[in-house]
Amino acid sequence: MQKPEIDQATLNRAYAFWAPFYDKVFGKVFATGRRASIDAAERVGGRILDVGVGTGIALPDYKRVNKIYAVDYSEPMLKKARERVVQQSLTHVECVSAMDAQKLGFKDASFDVVVAQYVITAVPDPERTLDEFARVVKPGGEIILVNHIGAESGPRRMFELCFAPIAKRLGWRPEFPWARIANWAARHGGVRVIERVPMPPMGHFSLIRIARDA
Repeated sequence: MQKPEIDQATLNRAYAFWAPFYDKVFGKVFATGRRASIDAAERVGGRILDVGVGTGIALPDYKRVNKIYAVDYSEPMLKKARERVVQQSLTHVECVSAMDAQKLGFKDASFDVVVAQYVITAVPDPERTLDEFARVVKPGGEIILVNHIGAESGPRRMFELCFAPIAKRLGWRPEFPWARIANWAARHGGVRVIERVPMPPMGHFSLIRIARDA
């Protein structure tokens, strides 16, 4: 079996490190993409699975008419998320659970929407993770991703390739190409990319909507 590009032990160390100050470092940087992904999810509404919820910074932004199920692999991150749910009386949050995005503990077609904010480049096996998203979303539902997508050429591409070994120790892949998502959708079948929208800063991030066929 091929060794994953990022192993789980590295991710565990990275996100335990980030947990105490993640919101201060990344809260504003990721705010636009986070808000856009929630808006897209709520256009479908219903039962929403937020994978890689982290510290739960997004949870207060979901409307109370939806039922939110939040999962993450990092216990230090989840501790912050659970505290946020209690302190802000987020009664629309049905659960905050420790779970591997590559092995979701939910039945097939359990959710109207799966949301993954800044997650798909920070798991050991992105394609397996996308398979799980497609499995648990209902026919006619959507997978909403917001994530950094690597440049295809130019100076930013060179920087991302050079920075990649350091970034992987910190928990993500800066060089992650769009082709991995597009190729996965084509191979998987029964899903289709319906939108890709550049997000700030400077279009380095993208909002991606993937529909599961009805």
